[in-house]
Amino acid sequence: MEEPAAGLSRFKANYAVERKIEPFYKGGKVQLDQTGQYLFCVCGTKVNILEVASGAILQSLEQEDQEDITAFDLSPDDEVLVTASRALLLAHWAWREGSVIRLWKAIHTAPVATMAFDPTSTLLATGGCDGAVRIWDIVRHYGTHHFRGSPGVVHLVAFHPDPARLLLFSSATDAAIRVWSLQDQSCLAVLTAHYSAVTSLTFSADGHTMVSSGRDKICIVWDLRSHQALRTIPVFESVEAAVLLPEELAPQLGVKSTGLHFLTAGNQGVLRVWEAASGQCVHTQQPLSGPGRELTHCALVRAAGLLLSVTADHNLLLYEAHSLKLQKQFAGYSEEVLDVRFLGPEDSHIVVASNSPCLKVFELQTSACQILHGHTDIVLALDVFRKGWLFASCAKDQSIRIWRMNKAGEVTCVAQGSGHTHSVGTICCSRLKETFLVTGSQDCTVKLWPIPKVLLSKSIAPDSGPVLLQAQATQRCHDKDINSVAVAPNDKLLATGSQDRTAKLWALPQCQLLGVFSGHRRGLWCVQFSPMDQVLATASADGTVKLWALQDFSCLKTFEGHDASVLKVAFVSRGTQLLSSGSDGLVKLWTIKNNECVRTLDAHQDKVWGLHCSQLDDRALTGASDSCVILWKDVTEMEQAEELAKREEQVVKQQELDNLLQEKRYLRALGLAISLDRPHTVLTVIQAIRRDPEAFEKLEATVLRLRRDQKEALMRFCVTWNTNSRHCHEAQAVLSVLLRHEAPEELLTYEGVRASLEALLPYTERHFQRLSRTLQAATFLDFLWHNMKLPTLPAPSAL
Repeated sequence: MEEPAAGLSRFKANYAVERKIEPFYKGGKVQLDQTGQYLFCVCGTKVNILEVASGAILQSLEQEDQEDITAFDLSPDDEVLVTASRALLLAHWAWREGSVIRLWKAIHTAPVATMAFDPTSTLLATGGCDGAVRIWDIVRHYGTHHFRGSPGVVHLVAFHPDPARLLLFSSATDAAIRVWSLQDQSCLAVLTAHYSAVTSLTFSADGHTMVSSGRDKICIVWDLRSHQALRTIPVFESVEAAVLLPEELAPQLGVKSTGLHFLTAGNQGVLRVWEAASGQCVHTQQPLSGPGRELTHCALVRAAGLLLSVTADHNLLLYEAHSLKLQKQFAGYSEEVLDVRFLGPEDSHIVVASNSPCLKVFELQTSACQILHGHTDIVLALDVFRKGWLFASCAKDQSIRIWRMNKAGEVTCVAQGSGHTHSVGTICCSRLKETFLVTGSQDCTVKLWPIPKVLLSKSIAPDSGPVLLQAQATQRCHDKDINSVAVAPNDKLLATGSQDRTAKLWALPQCQLLGVFSGHRRGLWCVQFSPMDQVLATASADGTVKLWALQDFSCLKTFEGHDASVLKVAFVSRGTQLLSSGSDGLVKLWTIKNNECVRTLDAHQDKVWGLHCSQLDDRALTGASDSCVILWKDVTEMEQAEELAKREEQVVKQQELDNLLQEKRYLRALGLAISLDRPHTVLTVIQAIRRDPEAFEKLEATVLRLRRDQKEALMRFCVTWNTNSRHCHEAQAVLSVLLRHEAPEELLTYEGVRASLEALLPYTERHFQRLSRTLQAATFLDFLWHNMKLPTLPAPSAL
């Protein structure tokens, strides 16, 4: 009997979400607390709080109005967080607990665009899209000032660092900087020198100097005593943020004197250090290639010695302030995820290709992220070699790259190649050994790339630069785009799937055509060889998955179930089952033997482009257009073990229940039956009590000694029994006890009592009418019996 059970258990029945990598930052302000432990950033309607060490989201704060957050600020003492929403409401948060302390109207007539705390953490300034600047006393909960006069949107407000001076600086769309006095409630000065939007204001430690940056490619040093510009420094890039560095020597940043030095971040994507006195650039960060590198934000946390910069690609980079050494990377938003793969011999990492030229490598245990630069256009596909250290990528820039991960988890590009004349949309690595790559492109050709021996030797120098790859063979395979290529487990066959609705089989390495698989009604998105049998799986835009025999190219099976295009397919359970993902956002698990869809996994909101299974076959990875990457865990054995344990527990409890009824220990029996949550079992116990000679007293004593939650459950069961004329007497007996001994006020506090009463009344009325009719009929029979005039029977003697 053991054999079939063992055979059944090798099939998977279910996957559960083990981990989800979701977007947490979609642009806007980013702020670190003073300790550098927590990171605050905006993501649509929420402000997310990340723990820097682990990368985990600790809190996700959303206002009651569920509108987009337009501005937020954390006080200098790290205690108060205030957010502003598009609904013109301000919320004061106890951010560690995730609760709102106070909610009030912003009084602005348009959304709040910016806000800033004063150095004492008691005053908050808000700048609105209505051109108004308002000051709020956070401690006493009232508005203190209202400054008008700024044309257009006020997008920048900042308090002077000396709280005694009570000065506020603001800038609007006219590119002027206004200085407001809180004491005089007036505008002290208008600083005009910028020709484009002012993006940041930063102050010296003594409070006498201010540096402003703008999109007009200049930074200006201001004397705050005379309100005059001391120096205009051309920085030759549109600057999004300027930060004054501490007045101390930092040779690694080119700071060799104690004068004012500031750091700029802008559209060139590099951090640069400038000397204010001479206007010279004294240090430039090493530039990285590729679009999306423009910096949109930069902030310095002096106490923690950290510098935070944000790229246009929503990547957050954390540097050590004294050396600009990269410490941490976070990928805030991935847009569309196009492909995903497990990395490492134990699947310890994952690599994600999104709508970007950068690749993102995540360590699953610590959430550490590494952003890989190299491609100059969107990366379209990935594949990994058998051992897990080497993986390959292909992109719209018509090139391919090979990357190596070392034992420390650091990834470097070790080879690159180009030769296709259009986007390279699919890539596949050799399966037996790390010997070759195959790519398919929109130019309708397939190329075979041998892996140079130098890449496989462990003595390769890390700084020697990428090796150039040369294509060994090129073959025009289809009349339309090639969407998928797959190499057989023995490295001797190649399958290609195309938009021309066919799949083809080729012999390697010469790329000789062996046969064509035709039968799909639309283009093919994926082809995959079975790891065990001579079978090919194809996924198509016609919503089906087909299995084909390699010997005669015939269609063996068709799996129908997706409502839209099937984008990826993968074999699991040693080739006996399939996983498929579609543009309907669903992932389906199929058993090949009986064509059955065992499970549908619904966790994505959009097209699931990426699907990959771990080497141990116990986990799966999916990536979709909803910007989410989900790690799935095979929970079949766990669920089977839980089901078995539950069945065993039920048997034990049933036996215990039978024993309790036998021993007439009704209270324990009723409590046990209720805990099993089986109305019929509870009914059996009530019936057993009612068969007792002292039924009424026993029932009363038993029901009244139950806990409140047990009485609530009993009342719910009574609703079910009362619908049936055979069991209504037990229901009425229990209700009778409850109504006699429980106060009406007490009964009304029971959970779901109103719904129960509504369900009980009509049936109780019906039972009462039925019993009344029966009683009437019985009384009539009795009356007839007594009034019958039976003929007098003759005496026996007369006979």
